[in-house]
Amino acid sequence: METVSFGYSDVSPEEKTERVGAVFRNVASRYDLMNDAMSGGLHRLWKDRFVRRVKPRAGESILDMAGGTGDIAFRHAASGAEVTVADINPAMLGVGMERAKKKGVHGLIWSEQNAETLSFDDRQFDAYTIAFGIRNVTDIPAALREAHRVLKRGGRFFCLEFSTNQWPVFAEVYDSYSHRLVPKMGKLLANDEESYRYLIESIRRFPDMPTFERMIADAGFVRTKVEPILGGVVAIHSGWKI
Repeated sequence: METVSFGYSDVSPEEKTERVGAVFRNVASRYDLMNDAMSGGLHRLWKDRFVRRVKPRAGESILDMAGGTGDIAFRHAASGAEVTVADINPAMLGVGMERAKKKGVHGLIWSEQNAETLSFDDRQFDAYTIAFGIRNVTDIPAALREAHRVLKRGGRFFCLEFSTNQWPVFAEVYDSYSHRLVPKMGKLLANDEESYRYLIESIRRFPDMPTFERMIADAGFVRTKVEPILGGVVAIHSGWKI
């Protein structure tokens, strides 16, 4: 039987999709709190840096996948780009729409989508972004192929994701912090230790930077690039469709 990773466990693809959905239903209302716990608040700076690399422009069409709570989409929209926010989880989209209303951000398109089987037309978007979402996809190569399909020729792909740290001493400290403290913080702050434990374990099971860059190239992208941050705690991967 085919299996995929769910944290440190191996489960069927169907079970992973179901269990990841449950995790994000549980954490949707405390998503910023979760990211603060996992990154020490640095995720906000990383997202700013990520969007600067994307360079959204007025009038272009951008798909932000797994972007339910709107963090990346709000930054894109500030440039005047036309942004579609897609997420497989309705609870996450609900949080994002409520946040957009409170922030006075208008004009975003909200769409419930599975990254592996997008309903959009071929060559529809100028840019595809995904931040802290790709590692939760059941079939990552399928999602990358779909990203390539929906991009226009000359379109760009950008992914921000936790990765494998390459600074030996810092890596040991960060690994200890994430495994021991983040789940405990999840229990204390959100009464949900297990969801936070999965999220940390999913980082450890995600491909390292060179491997993931090859996966992006295998999906058809060219001029692939990886930009490690803090030695690879997170990384920005990118590629172009020609």
